[in-house]
Amino acid sequence: MTSPDQLTRARALLSAAPVVDGHNDLPWAMRSVAGYDLDAVDLAADQRDKLHTDLDRLTAGGVGAQFWSVYVPARLAGDDAVSATLEQIDFVHALVERFPDRLRLALTADQLEAARADGRIASLMGAEGGHSINSSLATLRSLYQLGVRYLTLTHNSNVPWADSATDEPSAGGLTRFGEEVVRELNRLGMLVDLSHTSADTMRDALRVSVAPVLFSHSSARAVCPHPRNIPDDVLAQLPANGGVAMATFVPQFVLPAAWEWVDRASVELERHGFHPLAHTPDAMKVLHAFEARDPRPIATVATVADHLDHMREVAGIDHLGLGGDFDGTAFLPAGLDDVSGYPNLIAELLDRHWSEADLAKLTWRNAVRVLRAAEDVARELRGTRKPSIATLAQLDG
Repeated sequence: MTSPDQLTRARALLSAAPVVDGHNDLPWAMRSVAGYDLDAVDLAADQRDKLHTDLDRLTAGGVGAQFWSVYVPARLAGDDAVSATLEQIDFVHALVERFPDRLRLALTADQLEAARADGRIASLMGAEGGHSINSSLATLRSLYQLGVRYLTLTHNSNVPWADSATDEPSAGGLTRFGEEVVRELNRLGMLVDLSHTSADTMRDALRVSVAPVLFSHSSARAVCPHPRNIPDDVLAQLPANGGVAMATFVPQFVLPAAWEWVDRASVELERHGFHPLAHTPDAMKVLHAFEARDPRPIATVATVADHLDHMREVAGIDHLGLGGDFDGTAFLPAGLDDVSGYPNLIAELLDRHWSEADLAKLTWRNAVRVLRAAEDVARELRGTRKPSIATLAQLDG
């Protein structure tokens, strides 16, 4: 068990080098819980009965910058997906405007650091899934103009130009249009996020991208063989690319027994008419009843630390970060129950003899470096490359 002294050290470290968290699904959770109504759910108050996230718990967790996911489910397609993504973006802007003393929108690495220096949690946005751009590079550019700073190429389903980790392969990785999406992301200075993508999509994107890539919330496949995780050969390419892999906390992605349990629980949810990923109050009643009959394996802080140990060994300390996926999963590891749990993880890593310098890279410095590097690449590319007007039909037929 972690000692109180290590927790004190962890909190001091996070005060100096807070967490840049790669992925938090609060916007969609607020859509589900309250229709985006910030009067109905006051995020300045304790919301642990409804959400993994509120402002006080972010502060207690040592979070200094947050990529808010402007996720929409893959069942939304075409213009419906684009519209819902715009609503998600609108919510993040409203959230930041509602709490100017706590949050500040950040569009660049410099703005991220300035927000932290002024005692605000830097708020960035990432779009989770290529369906949000409806195979339109102009729509991609519009999301960038609205402040989105990464695009996850797929979610749980394929898009016409890229394969997902959790769908049947169709494109064999990236199509020609998919490669053009990566090139346009590079030109914009918008990070290429490879979480949720198939291993072949990961490899293709690393081949094409001239800017560092991101895994906003993925762990190590060698430790837990879930297809959502990153294979070692891909982790090993990060030093040459300069990118960062942000370990996630989702139990089925970090603990094999939890993955098996979720498969069984998904069958139960579908039997009751719910989507396998549902965690609405009614769906949670079904899950808890199922759990009473079939006890859920519990991941812990140590489980996540095992992934980080392995990822550091393969990719190196300069290529690691954290992306909890809070408010995007029904269950979380013990000790990482909500956004206030980061000190427990840092204390565990201190117990494993991670240096304070290495931990500062994990929590803050690596993510800031990658964001700044993407900006630098974009500055060069915009001098030689015009905005692409290529279409899916032109490139893929």
